[in-house]
Amino acid sequence: MEYSVAVEHYLTAARLSEGSRRVYRIALATWAWALAGRTPPVGEGRRRAAPPVLPLALLDDPRAARRLRSAVAARAAEPRTVNRELSALRGAIGWWRAQGWLATDPLAGQAAVERAVERAPLTEAQVRAVLALPAPLRDQVCWHLVHESGVPLGRILALDVDDIDRSGRRGRGRAADLSWGAGTARLLPLLLVSRAGGPLLLTDRRAPATVPAADRCPLTGRGRLSYRRAAELFTAATRELDPAGRGWTLGQLRRGRRTAGPA
Repeated sequence: MEYSVAVEHYLTAARLSEGSRRVYRIALATWAWALAGRTPPVGEGRRRAAPPVLPLALLDDPRAARRLRSAVAARAAEPRTVNRELSALRGAIGWWRAQGWLATDPLAGQAAVERAVERAPLTEAQVRAVLALPAPLRDQVCWHLVHESGVPLGRILALDVDDIDRSGRRGRGRAADLSWGAGTARLLPLLLVSRAGGPLLLTDRRAPATVPAADRCPLTGRGRLSYRRAAELFTAATRELDPAGRGWTLGQLRRGRRTAGPA
């Protein structure tokens, strides 16, 4: 399948507004230039330029991850835009894989990609201020897990209820290598009340029928929290703490100085 055709299929299935569909289309077209090993146009020229014609299967090429990392590094001066467009690509890749159109995820294990657009790690005082914010329980669990486990956000969002050892401070099964501290251990039992399965971190609304069963709560029908939404929520919540007024990123929190958290 041709990449741009796959993009249109994804945008249709995502049920986006016309404005959002236009933004996503531009973002996903930008990655086509990177996959072709070419530099994308900038400014207004990017909106008018026709992206390279290439097969979607190019994302399964072992060189795809390296090309994406290089493209991100070249745009390190515009972290917000790059993070937003990476989120768009991540969502599309997930959907394409669910359709069986791709076999691999070139963004998996992409800590190097994320580091290219992250700012300085948070200080211990900043971490304490973040973890003391009045926020929904789901978000508090997400933030504590990101900070205390030290693993990228994508892996946290991929966790299911079955991956959590409720009696200890670590994961089990496929997540057996994960561990966390007292803050997460205190919050997880509250989040898992009456939860028997499904994604650990859920959206606020029921998921569309097109969302795979593995990404929905069997009890409430709510979907797995997305990378983009988790990032947006954290940045919005920390804007008042950031002296620059921009808000911080979960990457900064993950790499911030470790705090023991409440006992």
